[in-house]
Amino acid sequence: MHRSRVYAVLIDTPAAEAGAAAAFWAGALGATARPLEGEEQFISLHGAMAGGPLVAVQSVDDAPRYHLDFETDDVEAETDRLLALGATEVSRWMECRVLRAPGGHLMCVLPVESAKEVFEAEAKTWP
Repeated sequence: MHRSRVYAVLIDTPAAEAGAAAAFWAGALGATARPLEGEEQFISLHGAMAGGPLVAVQSVDDAPRYHLDFETDDVEAETDRLLALGATEVSRWMECRVLRAPGGHLMCVLPVESAKEVFEAEAKTWP
Protein backbone atom coordinates (compact mmCIF):
# COMPACT_ATOMS: atom_id res chain seq x y z
CA MET A 1 0.00 0.00 0.00
CA HIS A 2 1.05 3.54 -0.66
CA ARG A 3 -0.45 7.01 -0.45
CA SER A 4 -0.58 9.96 -2.86
CA ARG A 5 -2.30 13.28 -3.47
CA VAL A 6 -2.24 16.14 -5.96
CA TYR A 7 0.44 18.42 -4.60
CA ALA A 8 0.59 21.18 -7.21
CA VAL A 9 -0.92 22.65 -10.35
CA LEU A 10 1.88 24.02 -12.52
CA ILE A 11 1.42 26.63 -15.23
CA ASP A 12 4.33 25.81 -17.54
CA THR A 13 5.45 28.93 -19.38
CA PRO A 14 8.34 29.63 -21.78
CA ALA A 15 11.20 31.11 -19.72
CA ALA A 16 11.13 34.52 -21.45
CA GLU A 17 7.47 34.99 -20.46
CA ALA A 18 7.50 33.53 -16.94
CA GLY A 19 7.56 36.88 -15.12
CA ALA A 20 4.66 38.30 -17.12
CA ALA A 21 2.72 35.04 -16.76
CA ALA A 22 3.24 35.02 -12.99
CA ALA A 23 2.01 38.62 -12.74
CA PHE A 24 -1.04 37.80 -14.87
CA TRP A 25 -1.98 34.65 -12.94
CA ALA A 26 -1.37 36.32 -9.58
CA GLY A 27 -3.79 39.07 -10.56
CA ALA A 28 -6.32 36.68 -12.07
CA LEU A 29 -6.31 34.39 -9.02
CA GLY A 30 -5.93 37.06 -6.34
CA ALA A 31 -2.58 35.59 -5.33
CA THR A 32 0.86 36.86 -4.44
CA ALA A 33 3.68 35.84 -6.79
CA ARG A 34 6.80 34.73 -4.92
CA PRO A 35 9.89 33.04 -6.35
CA LEU A 36 10.58 29.73 -4.60
CA GLU A 37 13.91 30.00 -2.81
CA GLY A 38 16.51 27.66 -4.27
CA GLU A 39 14.21 26.69 -7.18
CA GLU A 40 14.47 29.62 -9.55
CA GLN A 41 12.35 27.98 -12.26
CA PHE A 42 9.24 28.24 -10.01
CA ILE A 43 7.19 31.29 -9.02
CA SER A 44 4.63 30.34 -6.37
CA LEU A 45 1.18 31.91 -6.58
CA HIS A 46 0.60 32.08 -2.83
CA GLY A 47 -3.07 32.05 -1.89
CA ALA A 48 -4.31 31.06 -5.36
CA MET A 49 -6.30 28.06 -4.07
CA ALA A 50 -6.84 28.42 -0.34
CA GLY A 51 -6.68 24.99 1.22
CA GLY A 52 -5.96 23.43 -2.18
CA PRO A 53 -2.85 22.38 -4.02
CA LEU A 54 0.10 24.69 -4.53
CA VAL A 55 -0.21 26.74 -7.73
CA ALA A 56 2.95 27.98 -9.42
CA VAL A 57 4.33 29.21 -12.72
CA GLN A 58 7.17 27.00 -13.94
CA SER A 59 9.69 28.34 -16.43
CA VAL A 60 10.18 25.75 -19.19
CA ASP A 61 12.04 25.41 -22.47
CA ASP A 62 8.93 24.13 -24.21
CA ALA A 63 5.38 25.08 -25.16
CA PRO A 64 2.95 26.52 -22.61
CA ARG A 65 0.77 23.97 -20.83
CA TYR A 66 -0.57 22.94 -17.43
CA HIS A 67 0.48 19.89 -15.48
CA LEU A 68 -0.17 18.24 -12.13
CA ASP A 69 2.36 17.10 -9.57
CA PHE A 70 1.43 14.06 -7.51
CA GLU A 71 3.31 13.64 -4.23
CA THR A 72 3.62 10.17 -2.76
CA ASP A 73 5.28 8.14 -0.05
CA ASP A 74 6.33 5.59 -2.72
CA VAL A 75 7.35 7.05 -6.10
CA GLU A 76 7.75 3.65 -7.78
CA ALA A 77 4.36 2.35 -6.60
CA GLU A 78 2.55 5.55 -7.63
CA THR A 79 4.29 5.54 -11.01
CA ASP A 80 3.27 1.90 -11.52
CA ARG A 81 -0.34 2.74 -10.54
CA LEU A 82 -0.55 5.55 -13.09
CA LEU A 83 1.15 3.47 -15.79
CA ALA A 84 -1.43 0.72 -15.20
CA LEU A 85 -4.16 3.33 -15.77
CA GLY A 86 -2.69 4.14 -19.19
CA ALA A 87 0.02 6.76 -18.60
CA THR A 88 3.40 6.44 -20.30
CA GLU A 89 6.74 7.38 -18.81
CA VAL A 90 8.42 10.33 -20.52
CA SER A 91 11.52 10.85 -18.39
CA ARG A 92 13.11 10.79 -14.97
CA TRP A 93 14.50 13.84 -13.23
CA MET A 94 16.21 13.37 -9.88
CA GLU A 95 13.68 11.42 -7.75
CA CYS A 96 10.76 12.51 -9.94
CA ARG A 97 9.03 10.69 -12.79
CA VAL A 98 7.49 12.60 -15.68
CA LEU A 99 4.49 10.81 -17.20
CA ARG A 100 2.04 11.51 -20.01
CA ALA A 101 -1.63 10.67 -19.50
CA PRO A 102 -3.88 9.42 -22.28
CA GLY A 103 -4.83 12.62 -24.10
CA GLY A 104 -1.30 13.98 -23.88
CA HIS A 105 -1.26 15.81 -20.54
CA LEU A 106 1.94 15.73 -18.52
CA MET A 107 2.20 14.96 -14.81
CA CYS A 108 5.04 14.47 -12.37
CA VAL A 109 5.30 11.96 -9.55
CA LEU A 110 7.53 13.12 -6.72
CA PRO A 111 8.34 12.29 -3.11
CA VAL A 112 6.27 14.01 -0.41
CA GLU A 113 6.89 17.76 -0.45
CA SER A 114 4.10 19.06 1.79
CA ALA A 115 4.09 19.14 5.57
CA LYS A 116 3.64 15.70 7.11
CA GLU A 117 0.30 16.60 8.72
CA VAL A 118 -1.08 17.89 5.39
CA PHE A 119 -0.02 14.76 3.53
CA GLU A 120 -1.40 12.49 6.27
CA ALA A 121 -4.76 14.31 6.25
CA GLU A 122 -5.24 14.56 2.47
CA ALA A 123 -3.48 11.65 0.76
CA LYS A 124 -5.48 8.74 -0.64
CA THR A 125 -4.42 5.19 0.15
CA TRP A 126 -3.92 2.82 -2.76
CA PRO A 127 -3.59 -0.97 -2.65
